[in-house]
Amino acid sequence: MLEAPEPRDKLGAVATAAVNGPEDEITDWLAVDWQQVEDDVRRLRQRIFTASQAGDLKRVRNLQKLMLRSRANTLLSVRRVTEINAGRTTAGIDGKVVLLPQGKAELADWMQRSSGSWKSRPVRRVYIPKAGGKKQRPLGIPVIVDRALQARALNALEPEWEARFEPKSYGFRPGRGCHDAIEAIFNAVGGKNPHRRWILDADLAAAFDRIDHGHLLRQLGTFPAREQIRQWLKAGVVEREQLTPTEEGTPQGGVATPPTQ
Repeated sequence: MLEAPEPRDKLGAVATAAVNGPEDEITDWLAVDWQQVEDDVRRLRQRIFTASQAGDLKRVRNLQKLMLRSRANTLLSVRRVTEINAGRTTAGIDGKVVLLPQGKAELADWMQRSSGSWKSRPVRRVYIPKAGGKKQRPLGIPVIVDRALQARALNALEPEWEARFEPKSYGFRPGRGCHDAIEAIFNAVGGKNPHRRWILDADLAAAFDRIDHGHLLRQLGTFPAREQIRQWLKAGVVEREQLTPTEEGTPQGGVATPPTQ
């Protein structure tokens, strides 16, 4: 059953200090210029990508801090998890979703001003059928606050690594999918004198369930939201009201974790 958003005294309370905006500014969700918001976030993502491509790690980190403080990024992140994502009506362990404009505005204002004291909550375990079979795929559904914070962190982290990844990798990357990989394979093996004549199809069993947390965090280096990511990894899973610690793996179902398809 869907529940109302958290009341202002719990989730959307207005702090005395604001970041990246007037101290007394309250968001009017219906008046947000979304084209401007998207443009601001896109430009900042591009700057992070360019700095990463140039190997300027100091600039990358400074720009990522700016992204994590960006009001535009916060607004876009809340919009993503409350209006765009397929799971926007699915609640985490707290049973809460945010569907009304006022609740979205309050969540964005709280994130912008008071989220520094937030402690990540465990994810709720649910199961969905796997395509083409009788097996089920486990998902971990974060609470709505963690989803919004993950979306905000993703916009800071993703462009850094997009600049590092190989041009012909297609898995779980923005704007890419299996059809792009198929096209690349077709082009590689086609023609009169193809250099490659074989294709390897492999599947790593429970790959995401076994990701090493320590290794993953080391790869993040000095990323400004590294501690927040560590909390998400270690938050645990609740299934049938039983909390299980998470010592390895990344649960599918969150914004910053692999898609379920």
